[in-house]
Amino acid sequence: MLPYRTRTGNLAKDSGRGYNGGMSTRGWPNNLSDRVGIAVAHYWQTRSYQREKQTRGRRRDQGARTAVTGGAQLDGFIDLMTRAIVDAGVDEKSVFRKKTLELPGYFRPTKEWDLLVIKDGTLIAVLEAKSQVGPSFGNNFNNRTEEAMGSALDLWTAFREGAFNQSYQPFLGYLFMLEDCEASRRPVRVREPHYKVFPDFVGASYTRRYELFCRKLVRERHYSASALVTSQRDTGLDGIYREPAEDLTVSNFVRQLVAQVSIYGG
Repeated sequence: MLPYRTRTGNLAKDSGRGYNGGMSTRGWPNNLSDRVGIAVAHYWQTRSYQREKQTRGRRRDQGARTAVTGGAQLDGFIDLMTRAIVDAGVDEKSVFRKKTLELPGYFRPTKEWDLLVIKDGTLIAVLEAKSQVGPSFGNNFNNRTEEAMGSALDLWTAFREGAFNQSYQPFLGYLFMLEDCEASRRPVRVREPHYKVFPDFVGASYTRRYELFCRKLVRERHYSASALVTSQRDTGLDGIYREPAEDLTVSNFVRQLVAQVSIYGG
């Protein structure tokens, strides 16, 4: 597991700025860790604001939905990806992130994604960003994994059937933000009433399970790239985060995304 990373500078001052630092020769921001920190802080700030707003309005939802309804929590990450794409040479008019995000599916009419890059009718990149906080990791983990796998199957089958009228595959990315807490770090028992589960799941925490899941999504070619970020509620407000695996870092994710859009979207 990589060490905790912190951002530098003043969050209130920096959070309203774009990529003033520019792009490195490798095609991704020199200050990427700071930008990830801003996205992490935005996530926790938005959750806190939504919870307080709903509490004041006496519209309390059940469980964690109090801070989930309203969206926008992962907008910091979507903004980060948007700026990286635009700085790679893609016209901002080709980047869709707030509306008209529906793509045709094969098993369902449409699916709404979090960010699309479409240039001259050609689908270049598709991004999905999801998150989970405690305390109920079990059922939500199953829901998240089934959702991600189903969305990929639906998109690639639609692609095979000519839904996007193109021969080369678009970039399909999956970014996940997980709360770093005792419940997500402790080992989880597996039930094996009939058959043995795969060894890598035995004694694995939910953090480890998400790491395995994100990695396997890429290895099995369901997604082009995946990133996993973890953060604690209190320190996350200061932009402190951790990336559990070298192959699932945001920098690796952005590097692959920029490489794709630079070829087909620049």
